[in-house]
Amino acid sequence: MDLAWSGFAVLLFAAVICLCEGAWLWWSGKHGSGARRVALRLRLMSGRSDTAGARISILKERRYADTPALERLLQRVPRIAALDRLLLQAGLRWQVARFLALQGLALLAAWLLPAMLRLPGAAAAVLGALCCAAPLAMLLRARAARIRRVEAQLPEMADFLARALRAGHSFANVLQMAGDEVADPLGGEFRATYEEINYGVTMHDALHHLAGRVPLTDLRYLVIAVLIQRESGGNLAELLDNVSRMTRARLQLQAQVRVLSAEGRMSAWILTLMPLVMLAGMHLTNPAYNAVLWQDPAGQRLLWYGAGAIALGALWMRTIVRVRA
Repeated sequence: MDLAWSGFAVLLFAAVICLCEGAWLWWSGKHGSGARRVALRLRLMSGRSDTAGARISILKERRYADTPALERLLQRVPRIAALDRLLLQAGLRWQVARFLALQGLALLAAWLLPAMLRLPGAAAAVLGALCCAAPLAMLLRARAARIRRVEAQLPEMADFLARALRAGHSFANVLQMAGDEVADPLGGEFRATYEEINYGVTMHDALHHLAGRVPLTDLRYLVIAVLIQRESGGNLAELLDNVSRMTRARLQLQAQVRVLSAEGRMSAWILTLMPLVMLAGMHLTNPAYNAVLWQDPAGQRLLWYGAGAIALGALWMRTIVRVRA
């Protein structure tokens, strides 16, 4: 009986593993990144532009919410366009209403979690602040990561544009080729720029929209070089080569700076997190040892002083190790 039950359990476990593996293979084959790339390539080869058309409609008709009443309400909120621009620059397909709903959930968690965990005042304030700042921090992190990917692709894009111009293509055709051949996210931005031009937007405005969607100084240099060349003439391929060379040199300098400052950045992380980790460890192993810090008013003041000192030290070390290249 025990042998039969053991065999049944082993076979059931293997069946569940095979079922999960089969579901994963089906999902990755239908909806994975590889399947999306193949579908996009097939649409481009067949002359269809469904994806690109959807992209340009999003750029030209961005809405803050699906509901008309909520859309009108959000349009009256000051500075709401700045939040929408952040979502666009982060590459998220979210609407402002969805992000505000997430922020509302974060505020609710900031109110409920300290009460559920029965935290003292200082810890409750810190946890509430972290919950409130989490959605915006995630948005800014996604935006910074996307800008770094665009920055890494920019020298290759400038070289591609220069080679295509030397081959005799017009600049509009070069934009189309760049959008089709260069990987996202930068390829998608150039594809959107080309289709804006196809929809009747002037080259000047479309390039300014590109610079607005990607807040990168080197990309603005490329846009300015193109606009100046269109007004005054000159060798645009040579200008793009200069932009590519300047961007590569700056990226190389940034990499060298990061290598030289790696030890300082690691020291900053260790010195910032070590007091928090030690306090959490003591609280878990011997809660009565540091209970005076939570219960006594003098201990609570010491905690606030310590948190302020840690924050000040973290800002100071960040200023020291952060070198703008």
